[in-house]
Amino acid sequence: MIRFLLQILSQLVLGAIALIVLHFTLPGVTLTFTGFFIALGAFTLAHVILGPFVLSIAQRYAAPLTGGVGLVATLLALWIATWFPGGIQITGIASWILAPLIVWIITALGGWIIMALIVDRMLKKRAAQKLVRNVK
Repeated sequence: MIRFLLQILSQLVLGAIALIVLHFTLPGVTLTFTGFFIALGAFTLAHVILGPFVLSIAQRYAAPLTGGVGLVATLLALWIATWFPGGIQITGIASWILAPLIVWIITALGGWIIMALIVDRMLKKRAAQKLVRNVK
């Protein structure tokens, strides 16, 4: 349960970073201050829900495509985030191609770094401390 909550927290932080990067790097992406929070909530919720769903569909029907699951889930999550008024707006084909790619790279690399280097170490340390307490 702790791991799941930490994954959602890291997804929020990395999603925020990715949306800010999109806003400042892609001219076809418009994001207001209040829209940032709307887009972040919608994107994170959609990504948390769609990630496992897209993975199960890919594994069932197109196993060779499972490597692109994160990219597809990111595209869908960004698309859903554009549905909310005042949130993020993405216009132009180039922006629709680059936006999911940029967000996916930031969230994938950041998630790997956070989960592998920070959370796993923290959970292993906690398990070791629990084991030491049980031995005493």
